[in-house]
Amino acid sequence: MILPAGYSDDARALWDAATALNRAAAAVSPRAAGLPPLLFFTDPGRTPRPWETAALLPAGSAVVYRAFGAADAVETGRRLREATLGAGVKLLIGRDADLAETLEADGLHLPEREAGRARSVGQAHPDWLLTAAWHGGRPLTEGLNALVLSPVFPAGGASAVKPALGVAEFRRWSQNVDLPVYALGGIKPDNVASLIGAGACGLAGVEAIQSAFR
Repeated sequence: MILPAGYSDDARALWDAATALNRAAAAVSPRAAGLPPLLFFTDPGRTPRPWETAALLPAGSAVVYRAFGAADAVETGRRLREATLGAGVKLLIGRDADLAETLEADGLHLPEREAGRARSVGQAHPDWLLTAAWHGGRPLTEGLNALVLSPVFPAGGASAVKPALGVAEFRRWSQNVDLPVYALGGIKPDNVASLIGAGACGLAGVEAIQSAFR
């Protein structure tokens, strides 16, 4: 999909790179076919109105809503569900399967330490898209559709204290697993081109996506 007129140059750079990565991954792995090229990760502190960004994302993208136990999780989630349905965007919920059921979400994103839940979650919800965070080492992959490896570049948020992998290390890790792998962490319009050929199935981000799609 080519973005129509009205999107910023930054939005085009992110989307063009994400879709190029997605096509390349799908050409070599059937598992990557049909995955969203772009994942927008929410963060209560950095994305206070995520439904506004969600409404502007290209169709086929996905939002990963991380409520982190917020008191207004259901209210915010319903706004996101409405926005994503209107935009043709998938909605994944971070960790909380009950919230995902309440919102009739499209899937679940698991913390790395809880990746082992994927098998049982998938049995209960065979139509859900299931992803998990990955920070290197040997991941648990059973039941998952994709991994999200981070931080690729120097990043903010919780990843700010972690050393960046760099493109070469990302390529090495992604080639050693049998699942599609998203690139997350420090993703920006001016560095995404360096990921072409690195084996990512798409891009994931927080502030860069929020800034580009407004």
